Amino acid sequence: MMQRKAAVRGVFYPKRCDDIDRTIKRFNTILSKHFHDKRLLSAKPRAIIVPHAGYIYSGYTANLAYHIAANTKPKRVIVIGPSHHYYFEGISGAMYDSFETPCGDIPIDKTYVEKIEKYFPVKFDPKAHRKEHSTEVQMPFVKHYFPNAKVVEIVYGKVDPRVLAKLIYALMREKENLVVISTDLSHFYTLEEAKKKDNVCLNAVAKRDPAILDRGCEACGFIGLKAMLIVVKRANLKTELLDYRTSADASGDEKRVVGYMSAVVG
Repeated sequence: MMQRKAAVRGVFYPKRCDDIDRTIKRFNTILSKHFHDKRLLSAKPRAIIVPHAGYIYSGYTANLAYHIAANTKPKRVIVIGPSHHYYFEGISGAMYDSFETPCGDIPIDKTYVEKIEKYFPVKFDPKAHRKEHSTEVQMPFVKHYFPNAKVVEIVYGKVDPRVLAKLIYALMREKENLVVISTDLSHFYTLEEAKKKDNVCLNAVAKRDPAILDRGCEACGFIGLKAMLIVVKRANLKTELLDYRTSADASGDEKRVVGYMSAVVG
């Protein structure tokens, strides 16, 4: 049995399962007190857009999207994120048997990955997955909210967003799938500069227009975000922004800021 090992456990998110459960419970307590849009809380999205920083910075923002997505009860959760540590061209689908999390392994749907490889330019490159946190930090949420689902981990390198969009479009056409697009926003600007740049990304999502991203959005998962918005425009899907914040909200440092957002699509 080949296991996709957790590389950032205890760094980006808690090492122990009970600590993860407590963290998510705390996020949901905050959610119940401060997020009151019942229309969105009962939504059944076909995809979500979430950040991938340490939970102390972006965990609440990500959890909000997963909390809503739990309404869908998907059979399969497909997590798509950018490669941070390994340069490659193309798209890689993980061909391990399971994904390690502090709360137990999640089965990887290898049969589904093989199906994707037949019809799309997806090829397994183990180096793309070995240390990748953009996808890994999503897995404790996946395990918590979708305990009976299988997972597919997709990591992309240099690739045309239109190519990735074709894959996402096909994935979203299957009602048993939930697609997760992982991206943070701008990195290491002052708070004022970060908000200006991040507003471009937020505006693109709100207006469902991938072209707006090219006006200054600096999301680290830019390719995945643009691919998602290409699909949104093509399929005439709806988007709803859920939360936006920066690392300054947790750290107090307004000189070197990272931005985070979450949204639902469907």
